[in-house]
Amino acid sequence: MAGSFQLSRRQSLTLGAGFLGHLTRAALAPRQAVAADVPVAAGGDASSSQKQVIVGLSQEPTVFHPLLPHIEVDDGVLMNLFSPLWRINAKGAFIPDLVTVIPSLENGDISPDGRSWRIRLRGDALWHDGQPVTAGDVLFTLQTLRDPAFPAYTRSGFDLIDHVEQTGPLELSWHMREPYAPFHAVLASAMIVPSHLLKGKTDVSAFSRAPVGSGPFRWGERIPSEEIRLKANPHYHLPKAKIEDAIIRYIPDLTVMFTQFETGEIDYLGMQGILPDRYPQARTLQNRTIIQAPQPFVEGLAFNMGRPCFQDLAVRQAIYEAIDKETMLKTLFQGIEIPTESFLPAESPFFDPDLPPHRFDPDAAAEKLERAGWRKNRDGVRSRNGLRLEFKNATTSSNALRTQAQEIIQQYLSDIGIIMRIEDRPAAVMWGRYWVHSEFDSALVSVDYMTGSDPDASSFFMSTASPAKGGRGQNVFQYANPEVDRLFQEGNRTFDRTARIRCYRRIQQILRNDLPMLPFYQINNIEGIKDTLAGYESNVNVRSNLWNLSEWHWT
Repeated sequence: MAGSFQLSRRQSLTLGAGFLGHLTRAALAPRQAVAADVPVAAGGDASSSQKQVIVGLSQEPTVFHPLLPHIEVDDGVLMNLFSPLWRINAKGAFIPDLVTVIPSLENGDISPDGRSWRIRLRGDALWHDGQPVTAGDVLFTLQTLRDPAFPAYTRSGFDLIDHVEQTGPLELSWHMREPYAPFHAVLASAMIVPSHLLKGKTDVSAFSRAPVGSGPFRWGERIPSEEIRLKANPHYHLPKAKIEDAIIRYIPDLTVMFTQFETGEIDYLGMQGILPDRYPQARTLQNRTIIQAPQPFVEGLAFNMGRPCFQDLAVRQAIYEAIDKETMLKTLFQGIEIPTESFLPAESPFFDPDLPPHRFDPDAAAEKLERAGWRKNRDGVRSRNGLRLEFKNATTSSNALRTQAQEIIQQYLSDIGIIMRIEDRPAAVMWGRYWVHSEFDSALVSVDYMTGSDPDASSFFMSTASPAKGGRGQNVFQYANPEVDRLFQEGNRTFDRTARIRCYRRIQQILRNDLPMLPFYQINNIEGIKDTLAGYESNVNVRSNLWNLSEWHWT
């Protein structure tokens, strides 16, 4: 099943920028504003005016068309400008947005075989330009995401729709070639776009400069390389935003961003958050709340199993045993990040808490290699049948924490006769063809393996999803296990929650043994917010904790 590869903030790749026709920051004139035809209020101190909130982000949002490829900093803007059919809250529940009711087997809006869906819209939602949100807009959005010529951020589930039609002024239906249980989660992040502004348009750059949505905020102003201002939508169909202005400020230097949070210049410090070495200091700040916000991203060492040495299970298992994961995490992250043995976040109800814990045992690792026929040569490097146990490892250049992790891992592996050579690359190179087409030996990478909030990771681990083998998906590991294939198909085709939990927990057990990637830790953001700013709620089911910005308010 096709899915979408979700890059973490640490990979720094701004996908889809070319589609929007944005200029690079270096080419933009200072304080060049990109604004909609709406008034923009003057600034001022948020805590005194009670009318605005200033958010600090270390990466700049650049993609403002929600159907194009985008990363999590873009999500923070998009989910406030646009509306999906339904949203997902911090407890993992789907909440109606543009619909009156969530379709289900129980209410008859999903057929007993799971293949036919009906959507019923509320009818009072308006686009920011005053036009009504119609079933035609939903139809246009679905058709766009189905179109193979459109560079969509995902096709998961949409490529299974074989027929979709408007069946009433506020109703539409579609039929799928096969049931796909994760589609609820997919649709929770699929923002509906206005057909009257986009239908028939091949150039979407004008829309991307001043996007029109139906969300709780409307577009105000963008100053490239500096900030984006969103204005409260007075005609929002759900409870109105409690603040008038949301200012999203781009502060690439994490030290500067922390200082501005410390001095009160920004009200909320989000991704990339507070670095671990600043965490003790942050906890001493007066009138500030410091939050540990678990993310769905799992950091690990990915293997390209197309390489002969990694086709040996003993090698992958020995490498994992040779690494003192606990000490490495404490050294680099002061115990902030969450150790894991799964590709799923611990907050997922599908997460298996009983997976075998990691064991640091270099003697056992060396013995395992010996039994598998990997003998040490005179230079101390192991080989078997003329193949040396030597490989390259890559990640993004200029990532200090990743570089330190690589050097630590390199030493651990050297101790058991394995050579790991570090060859890092710029983000655009690393996450381009080099990663997508499995041209790497191994990679230190952080990935959200889920499909939205759903545990479906078939795009990463099904044998048919490897681009290097002609497949569609993100199985860059070139991993193949027939039982895993069968379990993903079974889990994705049933709406029975108990049956799905059983499938995905068994998948986690198999992957924990097979180790196509070594699961090091689940990312745990350290975020900060002023004590007098209420309404914030961390939500591991989405990629940005700006998901409920409309509920934030000053006390």
